[in-house]
Amino acid sequence: MAQMETALADAMSTIEGAVGVALVDYTSGMALATLGDNQALDLNIAAAGNTDVVRAKMRTMEMLELQGSIEDMLITLTAQYHIIRPVTGKNGGGLFLYLVLDRKRANLALARHRLARLEADLEV
Repeated sequence: MAQMETALADAMSTIEGAVGVALVDYTSGMALATLGDNQALDLNIAAAGNTDVVRAKMRTMEMLELQGSIEDMLITLTAQYHIIRPVTGKNGGGLFLYLVLDRKRANLALARHRLARLEADLEV
């Protein structure tokens, strides 16, 4: 658990505009770890809701018989970016990282790059 919390703390401190970050189990919809401004966003509710997004995309890929895997998903809101990145490392099956950014302060390309690095280094 400490490594997960360290990874989330890294995301919050190194990704400009980060509002919140969570590590989520998409089989159950439960957030395993969260960090961020709960006044701006309830990360536990967001984790559960975005589980449906991940499941729907995976079902669609399966029905279309698409090869490959999801690298990340971007949801663009008026004031925020929401990035969903499935964890592909050892023991990461069924998990995704969820990052919420303040759109005015964030550099989307850099945030995606840093989230990818964090995902690659994550040990679950």
